[in-house]
Amino acid sequence: MNSFFLLFIGLPTLEIFIMLKVGGKFGALNTVVLIFLTAVIGIYFAKLQGIQTLRSGMINVYKKKLPIYEILSGASIAIAALLLIIPGFFTDLIGFLLLIPFTRKIIFSIAFKNRHKTNVNNKEDIIDVEIVDKKDEL
Repeated sequence: MNSFFLLFIGLPTLEIFIMLKVGGKFGALNTVVLIFLTAVIGIYFAKLQGIQTLRSGMINVYKKKLPIYEILSGASIAIAALLLIIPGFFTDLIGFLLLIPFTRKIIFSIAFKNRHKTNVNNKEDIIDVEIVDKKDEL
C-alpha cells in the first residue's frame, strides 16, 4: 500500500476507532481526560529524557567521542513528543515506546541491523588487482 494512504488516512481512522472503543468502555469525558493526561505526562517525560540525552551527548563531546547515539536518541525523543501531542492512543503508545531508553535501543538495533553487516561471501565487493612494476619490464 501507499505510505501516504497509511499515514494520512489509515492512522486517523485507527485512532478514531480506538477512541470510540475506549469511549464506549470508560465514557466520553474520561476518554478526553485520559488523552490530555497522556499528552501532559508524555511531554514531561520527553523533557526529562531530552535533558538526560543532552547531558550524555555533552559528556561524549568533552571526551572527544562522536555522540551518534545521543543524536539519534534526541531525534527519536522529538518524534515521540510530537506523537504524544497528537491526540490518540496508538500514537501515544508509539511515543511512549520511543521515550523508554531500553525500547529505543531495540528499535535502533532493528532499524540499523543491515548497515553493520559485512558480506564476505559476496564476490561483487572484491576487486582483483595486479601490481606491475615498471622496473621489471626494462
